[in-house]
Amino acid sequence: MASGLQLSRQELVAAYRRMRLIREFEEAVHQEFAAGNIPGFVHLYAGEEASGVGVCMHLDDRDAIASTHRGHGHCIAKGCDAEGMMLEIFGRKDGLCGGKGGSMHIADLSKGMLGANGIVGAGAPLACGAALTAKTLGTGGVSVCFYGDGASNQGAVLESYNLAKIWNLPMIFVAEDNGYAESTSSSWSVGGSQSGRAQGFGIPAREVDGSDFFEVYEAAGEAIERARAGGGPSLLHVRLNRFFGHFEGDAMTYRLPDEVPHLRANADPIALFRQRVTEASLIPADELDAIDREAVAEAARCVKAAKAAPLPTESDLMTDVYVSY
Repeated sequence: MASGLQLSRQELVAAYRRMRLIREFEEAVHQEFAAGNIPGFVHLYAGEEASGVGVCMHLDDRDAIASTHRGHGHCIAKGCDAEGMMLEIFGRKDGLCGGKGGSMHIADLSKGMLGANGIVGAGAPLACGAALTAKTLGTGGVSVCFYGDGASNQGAVLESYNLAKIWNLPMIFVAEDNGYAESTSSSWSVGGSQSGRAQGFGIPAREVDGSDFFEVYEAAGEAIERARAGGGPSLLHVRLNRFFGHFEGDAMTYRLPDEVPHLRANADPIALFRQRVTEASLIPADELDAIDREAVAEAARCVKAAKAAPLPTESDLMTDVYVSY
């Protein structure tokens, strides 16, 4: 298993491009929601890009991920179409889910994206099911469950630890700990440690710095390789930071006034990645600048397409209600 520092130049460029697209996609959604152009609730992934991309770079279409209400970054990291996502967020007919799911319920089963989820902790049992399917059918696939520090207190997550262990499932639990369950600090709302909880079920766990793409990539690669080889589940406790509120419109009165500016200046995973690769002369700064411009343009193109796209019609109301086997 190659470490993050052994990635090819092409792979490093791909990682940066995906992280930058997530960031610019979220910045565009932030602006459009503030302008009143997006219905429903929106939860942004900006600041957490290294986690989703560092994990999903090891995955392909045979692998599945289960996401959270903060799912845009996971969708893009897993390869979902950005325009289809934006159409979905705008509630348009040609969105990935026909405009019926919106921000919190984007899914694309063709990419192994089981869906964002508005129910806290609900992705864990789904990921167990996907992992059991992969094991039973012998596809070699693995399943990844992303969830937050707040969701780690949900019974469904703890029950999924147990199922994954006793069934020896090819599954990775990724606890993305941004320090807050909505506005509640995890420093006093989560008993014990995330790693300790997993180890209590006999599941190996690792603490990971979520601002360091290379550390996430290496830890995820080790866990995924182990799962594919039949070694069972693992947990990654990824400590990271969100740059926006829990939801769009959150006044963030529970955070210090200088907290987010400090994080943006000192713990931005994209800036740290950029610094690392340019100092090592792996990718020139002007090439990264070009990728930045491309990501801004792509996000703007997606917004333009979404605004011009048609809404669902009355005839769409009863579609996607029943499944035919």
